[in-house]
Amino acid sequence: MTAMRPTTKHAVPAAGDICRMSAVELADRIRRRQLSVREVVAAFLDRIEAVNPRVNAIVSLRDPADILAEADSADAHVARGGEAGSLFGLPIAIKDLALTKGLRTTFGSPIFADFVPGEDDFFVERVRKAGAIIIGKTNVPEFGLGSNTYNSVFGPTLNAFDPALTAGGSSGGAAVALALDMLPVADGSDFGGSLRNPAAYNNVYGFRPSQGLVPAGPDIDVFHAQMGVEGPMGRNLRDIALLLDEQAGYHPRAPLSHHKQGSFLAGLQTPAAGGRIAWLGDLGGHLPVEPGILDLCEAALGRLASASFQSEALVPDVDFEALWQAFVTLRQASSGCALKAHYDDPAKRRLLKPEVVWEVEQALRLTAPQVHAATVRRSSWHKTLLSLFERFDLVALPTAQVFPFAVSTHWPSQVAGRDMDSYHRWMQVSAFATLGGCPALNVPVGFDGKGRPMGMQLIGQPRGDLAVLKAGGAYEATLPWQAGAS
Repeated sequence: MTAMRPTTKHAVPAAGDICRMSAVELADRIRRRQLSVREVVAAFLDRIEAVNPRVNAIVSLRDPADILAEADSADAHVARGGEAGSLFGLPIAIKDLALTKGLRTTFGSPIFADFVPGEDDFFVERVRKAGAIIIGKTNVPEFGLGSNTYNSVFGPTLNAFDPALTAGGSSGGAAVALALDMLPVADGSDFGGSLRNPAAYNNVYGFRPSQGLVPAGPDIDVFHAQMGVEGPMGRNLRDIALLLDEQAGYHPRAPLSHHKQGSFLAGLQTPAAGGRIAWLGDLGGHLPVEPGILDLCEAALGRLASASFQSEALVPDVDFEALWQAFVTLRQASSGCALKAHYDDPAKRRLLKPEVVWEVEQALRLTAPQVHAATVRRSSWHKTLLSLFERFDLVALPTAQVFPFAVSTHWPSQVAGRDMDSYHRWMQVSAFATLGGCPALNVPVGFDGKGRPMGMQLIGQPRGDLAVLKAGGAYEATLPWQAGAS
């Protein structure tokens, strides 16, 4: 175990000053005209050119000449006294599961290899309106399934620290681009840990917001699919808050969304006052966890203690296996059913990876009483969490049960000597926040002796997003390293 972060094993140059600046500082300097948008965008494009061929994090990159022309237009706008939004001039690449008007969106699937949407996802529209310059997309697993970012359209994304290891997923491209300073801030999405796991695997922060805080869509189903959410990733907490301020808030076409309470970035100006943390660890041995992970997390809890957050080991009296099966059922009932249209077309079915086919075929076997029983089980877990939050401010868990593994391994078939019965069983630890509709922040906890990164989840009560971010800010101030790999 090492206290200071190692440098990346990729043979890449150190990032320049602009690319190392926080997104908050870059946006501020652009507004003050201390940096031009062209300077900022050109610096990141140069960084992408130098680094991305080695890791394959950013895909569908627009023509740099077109991007720079957009930067020049932004500079002219500011020179005329035009208003600059909170993300004005920042280059951003959108996760390739989100619709981007006029820019190829593949979902990591050969079925959509040439698909160019005619509209934006709601949060993408908001990011544009806030002045960001969308330069391309970030790589994902096919349809976001599995926490290893590879697909047959673009190939694999490699870990930011070690080219032999996975980047995690499904926001793997976003996490690697952040860690190697190719983007100042990034979006992601999370159903079974997709904002948290790749953040842990690349030493950055990933925040799964409360259910409903960031409106999802447009989609053909706006009521049933409740467990996947959009959210921010960043190299620090203030950058996460900056992006979340734009992503969050009610949208009339997303009926389960809700209004945000003020600015998260402004809220972070008031420090956290401390609190109590329930440390669930490996759930009393229920979860198989690779050796070394719990040690890193417990050391991180020790750092939080210096910021007045005291932790207590606890295992709730819950049937965790039944809870996992409820998660699996509800995932099949939403994701599996949503992918059925591709499965029903024999020509498209041949292009689907086995995990997609499995989700659909399992969904086809479900009965309405099974889905109802799963929602009842989920509701019971929500009630358990609420009782926990009467005594504790946060719940903490490891972000992953294994360290980053070989990128050529699609998913771990064993964890700590126990067989995994599905492509996502090894990520069971991420299901608990999802099922509770809770905000969950991955914070980096350091590296093991082999230089492999890991993270820990700080989970708060539903709609307690700012409190979680504040706790993350308190933790961030204790770190002996800075997030980032170069």
